[in-house]
Amino acid sequence: MKRTILTAAVVIAALSGLSGTASAQARGNAPWCAVISMGFGSVIWDCSYASIEACRPNVISGNRGFCNHNPGYEGPVVPVRKRHKRVAHR
Repeated sequence: MKRTILTAAVVIAALSGLSGTASAQARGNAPWCAVISMGFGSVIWDCSYASIEACRPNVISGNRGFCNHNPGYEGPVVPVRKRHKRVAHR
């Protein structure tokens, strides 16, 4: 009996830990995310907004969330130009 209860407790703890991490993953690759509360401590990161102005209507419309920077956004790759030193001629 004790073994069954202990096994059930371990399984429930493992499943509750997995559901929290799976629902907190970011979806999309844009600079702004709508962090939407799904209840019971779980959230969804909808990262499909180019600006905070585009994100706000989704959050204000009743999704019980807020806008935040996308922690995984790296931005466009900009090539670095080499600068040459100028030599003063006299």
